[in-house]
Amino acid sequence: MTSAPAVEAVELRKSYGTAVVLDGLTLRVARGSVRALLGPNGAGKTTTVRILTTLTAPDGGAARIDGYDVVRERRQVRSRISLAGQYAAVDEEQTGVENLRMMGRLAGLGRADARRRAADLLDRFDLGAAGGRRVAGYSGGMRRRLDLAASLVGEPSVIFLDEPTTGLDPRSRQALWTVIADLARGGTTVLLTTQYLEEADQLADTVSVLDGGRLVAEGSPAELKERFGAQRLDLRLRDHASLVEARARLGTRVVHHDPGRLEVGVATDGSAPHIRDLLDEVDPARRTVVRFTVRGATLDDVFLALTGHPAAPAATRPEVTNV
Repeated sequence: MTSAPAVEAVELRKSYGTAVVLDGLTLRVARGSVRALLGPNGAGKTTTVRILTTLTAPDGGAARIDGYDVVRERRQVRSRISLAGQYAAVDEEQTGVENLRMMGRLAGLGRADARRRAADLLDRFDLGAAGGRRVAGYSGGMRRRLDLAASLVGEPSVIFLDEPTTGLDPRSRQALWTVIADLARGGTTVLLTTQYLEEADQLADTVSVLDGGRLVAEGSPAELKERFGAQRLDLRLRDHASLVEARARLGTRVVHHDPGRLEVGVATDGSAPHIRDLLDEVDPARRTVVRFTVRGATLDDVFLALTGHPAAPAATRPEVTNV
């Protein structure tokens, strides 16, 4: 096992016309780890994945997978990677086992090896009982698991997952999280893009936050939350005028804002002196703060602090400074 990163991108640049999509992006992903790419729409996540998977050529910079250049050594790169998109790319008219056997044959396996690989993957993804059924009758979660199984037929060393749990119900999402965690424990390097911040918090060893084609923060979920406020002080204000005044006093330190509930939140270290100082700053006359709550910071707070706006709300999701 080499200590070289499984995925390495150095000063990647990409533009479409006058629109700069990647602006000197550098990433290094350790072997057997899970890396989450976070960022608002247009941050450059998908373009990064397309370059790393040889689907798009960069305008500048370099990228390597297992030491192979994604431009000059595309064949070697493609033999080591797999890509699973937002939606299951399986044949609904075939059964689960037929899909996996077909993928095995396309990957160069003999008939017997393709059968064995299909059976192993169906068991691994808890699809053994459904293997003989047509995929058209599968639930959304089952299709996503089958799609992920299909992407592993060739036993890639690196797998790219683009919004892997889009559209899944909470139970199916949890099941897929277990599968992804098992992949990493088995030595597969996983790079996923997501706007579900809980997903990154649950799965990722390291989170890279992109904004405007640049890396604006990088670290473990715990490190990022510690850096941008291990805890959060939420203040309930008396009325809308008080809320506006509180936001003005806190300025760019605001990490949570809910006008409907007359709430504003700010990062804090959780100590009594700091909380007291914040309360005195926001409400020096002690008339406008109705209630306050101290809670643990989330990646949503980090995302807001770094990009200036919250991640997409769950109902609409579709699909750095070193720490």
